[in-house]
Amino acid sequence: MSVEFVNVYLGLGSNLGDRRQNLKKALEYLSQRLRITNKSSVYQSEPIGNTHQPEFLNMVLEAKTMLKPNDLLLLIQGIERKMGRQPGGHNAPRIIDIDIVLYGDEKLASPSLTVPHPHLAQRAFVLVPLNEIAPELKLPHSSKTISRLLTEVKKEGQNVIKQGDC
Repeated sequence: MSVEFVNVYLGLGSNLGDRRQNLKKALEYLSQRLRITNKSSVYQSEPIGNTHQPEFLNMVLEAKTMLKPNDLLLLIQGIERKMGRQPGGHNAPRIIDIDIVLYGDEKLASPSLTVPHPHLAQRAFVLVPLNEIAPELKLPHSSKTISRLLTEVKKEGQNVIKQGDC
């Protein structure tokens, strides 16, 4: 029985410290365990929910992995801790936030992990960079592409501004 590589999309965000450097450091750590095949530009976005905090820099990367979903989640959480992310409330400021946006064509729902990311279709700060690198990608068990989702998302209060490469 051979182990297959799975194509995954991860969303990265930072709104504390040197945000661009935080994204670069996260990419460096992730590349030690994943084969990064594509990455979006960096985008600045306003915080959602708790709006009394600095703006975020966000990006999306595409990678190949042999890790199972929960093992990938553990890797990501370890990187976040290594970079100094502190436990905080929902929508709290953070040095780094790494989310599993898509894991192959799987749909998963457990207390610790939901894939596709449950808020993907409402978050322009994920859809814009994801659309840059994979506009025709379809959500698992759906006919909707990323570009279609982006046209449907309510962008009010979700200013997403391209900031160049990471």
